[in-house]
Amino acid sequence: MIEIKNLVKRYPSGQEALKGVNLTVPDDSVIALIGPSGAGKSTLIRCINRLVEPTSGEILVNGKDIVKLNKKELRLQRRKIGMIFQEYALVDRLSVMENVLSGQLGYVGFWKSALRKFPKEAIEKAYMLLERVGLQDYVDSRADQLSGGQRQRVGIARALIQNPELLLVDEPTASLDPKTSRQVMRLILELVEENKLSCIINIHDVQLAKMFCPRVVGLQQGLVVFDGTNDQIDNDVLTTIYGEEDWNLKKKPSEEEE
Repeated sequence: MIEIKNLVKRYPSGQEALKGVNLTVPDDSVIALIGPSGAGKSTLIRCINRLVEPTSGEILVNGKDIVKLNKKELRLQRRKIGMIFQEYALVDRLSVMENVLSGQLGYVGFWKSALRKFPKEAIEKAYMLLERVGLQDYVDSRADQLSGGQRQRVGIARALIQNPELLLVDEPTASLDPKTSRQVMRLILELVEENKLSCIINIHDVQLAKMFCPRVVGLQQGLVVFDGTNDQIDNDVLTTIYGEEDWNLKKKPSEEEE
């Protein structure tokens, strides 16, 4: 169970990215975060594992307040929180296998990770995960030789090798074509279900959010302005989240097309 209470993030410039967010995420549930650019979606995701430091508020994970943890406690807690990044965050010169095993850093430490000294069971799990995400033939390929969809699959495997309880996903389809976007979203949701994880996905594509995520939370200017099921998202809800727009407007054919 994740409980976010009155979460505020204020930058030194005075800008408030989050203005008192309250959100509850039950165990084994999936939530999509939608909203315009600058609404606070990525900030919220990154506050949960303190890649961004909250200004005030509470982030309770199974009753433990993440905000109050010291550095050692935070390192241990981050083992339980997998992160999939928008820009993949892979090391291009390393192989696919090496990038996946880097997800074990919280368990084996920096030097063993740098020297590629991983436990046998971690290596076996990495092979299993790479097969599960469809990259069993790319184990020794360099990360910079992969397509965007393949790179994202490496990021998924790297997050899951941590054995997390919570998966945070930041714009997983931002750089992908429509078909690959659906494949990646489907894979993430299948793995979340298989591993009985809670999952929060920050995503721009409303249609993908409605298609794959049963619960959708809309942010606007650092506040939660909608929290409901995917089938509740209609034109009025979209206007509340994104502002005035003719959501039914269709492109008129040009004279040449006519």
